[in-house]
Amino acid sequence: MNDNNFEIDLVYLWVDGSEEKWLAKKNTFLGVLDTNTQVNCKGRTANNDELKFSLRSAEKFASWIRKIFIVVDNQTPDWLDISNPKIQLVDIVEILPKDALPCYNSVVIEYFLYKIPDLSEHFLYANDDMFFNADVQPDFFFNVSGYPIVRMKRKPFAKWNYKIEKLFKKELSVYKQTLVNAADLVERKFNKYYSGKPHHNIDAYLKSDYQTAIEEVFKNEVTATVTNHLRSRQDIQRMGFLYYALAIEHGQLKYVTKQESCVVRLQRKNYQHYFDKYHPKLVCVNDSERVSDSDRTRMKNFLKNLFPHKSKFEL
Repeated sequence: MNDNNFEIDLVYLWVDGSEEKWLAKKNTFLGVLDTNTQVNCKGRTANNDELKFSLRSAEKFASWIRKIFIVVDNQTPDWLDISNPKIQLVDIVEILPKDALPCYNSVVIEYFLYKIPDLSEHFLYANDDMFFNADVQPDFFFNVSGYPIVRMKRKPFAKWNYKIEKLFKKELSVYKQTLVNAADLVERKFNKYYSGKPHHNIDAYLKSDYQTAIEEVFKNEVTATVTNHLRSRQDIQRMGFLYYALAIEHGQLKYVTKQESCVVRLQRKNYQHYFDKYHPKLVCVNDSERVSDSDRTRMKNFLKNLFPHKSKFEL
């Protein structure tokens, strides 16, 4: 694997939710919605230049990546050098079915990543707020058989905890419900339940298994949710595609520590603490409905110091 005997690509989703043209299109289609909910908060689409710094991290710590695909909605980062042969913008209209458009639901967009033209069989997927923070080799993501290493947080009683939480709170958060949907689907179809939670960081996939999951295994469930133009409780979180890989023995389960994969909440003040304490190989700086603009500014300044040198992907 360290000899790079197969190609590995990297896929991002990116959007600038503050662009007037994009925001006007969204508001025309959906109406002006409450902007501080789980499904429609500013943090879902805020552009804080995280992608710029994530690309810097990829160039620094994972230069073996063949090609980087950035899935967009008729937008281009103004700092991005799209003439770089390693960079390819992919508009969502190229990969989503027509009845899914327009789409402001990243879960639905993720269903169709396997349709990206020229995407390699082995690929990594990251949100733009996910970063490499140490040198990693391909065998960090794929085992000797070429199957993805499926990273999860150990939650042995998650299934029952969700049931108890739902009993007392009446309903789970949208994110948790989509996870439950994914785990329940795999349990019904394969009689296997994976209680581990996503590590919410850069994940590895096989394109062929991804395609089979969407077009065959979960076809009915996916078809029923592709018209969810905004996040919905009926959606299937992409972790379900990795649960599927584990169920058919096309993946290797690995429970992570914070030294391997760490999530930093933007509303927390001392970001450096997490880096100094854990030295994580992968890190996500997570935005949400609890984050303020001052938090975003603080994190952007932190990222500038963390990755100060321009990458070859920048103008």
